[in-house]
Amino acid sequence: MKKLASILRLDFVPSSADAGLLVLRLWFGLSLLVLHGWDKLSGFQKMSGGFFDPLHVGHRNSLILALVGEVLCPTLLVLGLFTRFAALGCAINMSVAFFLIHKGALHGGRNGEMAFIYLGAFVVVFIAGSGRYALDGKSSKASAPKKVKAA
Repeated sequence: MKKLASILRLDFVPSSADAGLLVLRLWFGLSLLVLHGWDKLSGFQKMSGGFFDPLHVGHRNSLILALVGEVLCPTLLVLGLFTRFAALGCAINMSVAFFLIHKGALHGGRNGEMAFIYLGAFVVVFIAGSGRYALDGKSSKASAPKKVKAA
């Protein structure tokens, strides 16, 4: 019975919050960069005249802000460099996409489901940090076991 319980709990699969954060950072950072940011970066001239302007800062400036949130921040996130700052930038970008562009709709014509899912992932990374497998110097120290002084 113990063996069956162990199998059902998947005890044979190694457990690591640091590895999980690495996968989360890579999965969502790379997908945002490749599937959304790269098109905006490569088509900057063509898109800059008519890009959505939900913050009323101008089409070109809105595109530049989107590039920060979909190219710069995801790149930093993938590297694990300034991770919380990068996750915050991505989360703000996805908040604008979900709430202002898609009007908070999770179904129907203005479906913001993907922005909502990205937003959730970036909020998790913002709260949890980068984990041990990152270039952030602090994250390695924060994840390391704390030494207890002997009395």
